[in-house]
Amino acid sequence: MGTPEFALPALHALAARHDVVAVYSQPPRPAQRGKKLQKTPVHLAAEALGIPVETPRSLKAADEQARFAAHNADVAVVAAYGLILPQAILDAPQHGCINIHGSILPRWRGAAPVQRAILAGDRQSGVAIMQMDAGLDTGDVRAEKRIDISGMTGAELMADLAQIGAELLIDVLGNLPDHPPRPQSSDGVTYAAKIDKGETRIDWNLSAVQIERMVRAFAPAPGAWFAYRGERFRILAADIAKPDGGAHGARPGTLVDDALSIACNPGILRPTIIQRAGRGAMPVADLLRGFPFPAGTRID
Repeated sequence: MGTPEFALPALHALAARHDVVAVYSQPPRPAQRGKKLQKTPVHLAAEALGIPVETPRSLKAADEQARFAAHNADVAVVAAYGLILPQAILDAPQHGCINIHGSILPRWRGAAPVQRAILAGDRQSGVAIMQMDAGLDTGDVRAEKRIDISGMTGAELMADLAQIGAELLIDVLGNLPDHPPRPQSSDGVTYAAKIDKGETRIDWNLSAVQIERMVRAFAPAPGAWFAYRGERFRILAADIAKPDGGAHGARPGTLVDDALSIACNPGILRPTIIQRAGRGAMPVADLLRGFPFPAGTRID
């Protein structure tokens, strides 16, 4: 049961070692300019593997729950599926539902653990293989693996955790008795709320350290962005010039030179890769050759 690319390594690992009786994914939805219905990455991969695909909009109805139970599955594996699983679904497989979660629980329960870990400046994250219950990522943990995430972007961390999660899942399923469920600690609980579009606009009153974390957390999509001359510019990579402050004396959001170095509060952020709306990503030096950002200019 999964929807985005994060779930693909787990799907392929399962298909190579186990009998996958069905794949559940979010329904096809309109996408891009033509608004044509687009199947999810998991849906497409399952079809290529010859696995039947179910795409209910909800699992609350009794007929959908009966359809799910009729698969007579030993276990259901959930990876970024996106639908709430009612108790009847959680109870249907012989060994219940097991979730691949992109954090070390109980830190960053919820929808966006990867981005929240980077935004918070966490030095470590990882994957938890969790026995699901009715709560929000409150189930017992069967296995976990930690990794150093210093300097990583959201996309890089997501890809690494997806692969680690698939390997850890296969290890757990290979011998469930060797991985008994362990209750989560009641200490250190944090919640990773879904990323709101408004969060991706850069507030130059934040420190350069905080903004650089934003850039990495949201790279390459949805992208941390600012406005200038009525256009949006997404910063996809950046360096910190003065993380602890420095007497640049400029109001936050002011360009302190002609090389797109931007005053923060405190510090200076120097974007290195940028994307102008409707254009491809490019080094800042290439952008500046045809689109100047004069020193002293304020950006939003």
